[in-house]
Amino acid sequence: MDTSPTEAAQVVALLDSGLSQRVVAARLHLSLSSVHRVYKRYRETGLFTRRSGSGRNRVTSERDDRFIVTTSLRNRRLNAFQLQQRLRVVRRVAVSDSTIRRRLKDRGLVPHKPANGPKLTADHRRARLNFAREHLNWSYLQWSKVLFSDECKIMLYGNDGRNKVYRRDGERYAQCCIEEKVSYGGGSWTVWGGISADGKTELAFVSGPRLPALNYHRYVEECLEPHVMPYAHFIGNGFIFMHDNARAHTAGVVRDYLNEVDISIMEWPARSPDMNPIEHLWDELKRRIRARDPAPETLSQLQDAIQEEWDNIPQHVIVTLIRSMKNRMEAVIRARGGNTSY
Repeated sequence: MDTSPTEAAQVVALLDSGLSQRVVAARLHLSLSSVHRVYKRYRETGLFTRRSGSGRNRVTSERDDRFIVTTSLRNRRLNAFQLQQRLRVVRRVAVSDSTIRRRLKDRGLVPHKPANGPKLTADHRRARLNFAREHLNWSYLQWSKVLFSDECKIMLYGNDGRNKVYRRDGERYAQCCIEEKVSYGGGSWTVWGGISADGKTELAFVSGPRLPALNYHRYVEECLEPHVMPYAHFIGNGFIFMHDNARAHTAGVVRDYLNEVDISIMEWPARSPDMNPIEHLWDELKRRIRARDPAPETLSQLQDAIQEEWDNIPQHVIVTLIRSMKNRMEAVIRARGGNTSY
């Protein structure tokens, strides 16, 4: 891609000021070859623009380029081949898919792996937006009275997609560059826990080897009675319990129990893990387990590692997450109830 006259003038000015071509290329986000070519042309011709008739003519017009970019912006999931076909049908212009990619890159559109988030309906967005607006001006003191809870599944050989390998060309399938998979992650534990500005609950192992799936009966007996009730007395007046809309949480028996013991529930919007700070603590817990050396090799060792790393998470990490609640509410409002970066 050739540089514009403005960019060429900036290149010349920066080089004449004494900067190296590499520094100029980095500062202007240009390739080193482009900077070299611009400066060479200026020294030979005194011009900032390409000489007339030099180089190959573009195969697309400005209107073609606008069509490519606009079509991509309207549907971000169209690939270069699909855009190529639409350009051919609508504009009667045949170009290669690599040309499509170059036109998109010229406008700052480059392919990335999409971010993950729960599927949100209009009702979900509306509920999330209303919740964020209602709690936007809550103080840290108000949030400190909330016990945020959730479950988390931790696999023995889990892959969170973050692991990378450094390899040379042709080494993609070299044994040292392959991450081998184990069926069902080699087994797993599901734990329940809660956090607040004053501390965290004990972990409850609610699913795993020889343990059935969590139901409302076990939720009351293994999570609420031994962990939430004592914590409610510890916090005192103003205590609020937060749990999501999982089936075991919303059963009538659970609601009746919480009403009976006089525990206030935060009405949590469905499909809103990004607003729950404990999700980031689960991430921290998994990072700590992955960093252990040696790594757990059995489910028994994994259970011990989970418990030990949970106990070792310092309280200031949790306090930082609680303090982020205002920012989370602002992010949901900016997204109009949609998914956020949290």
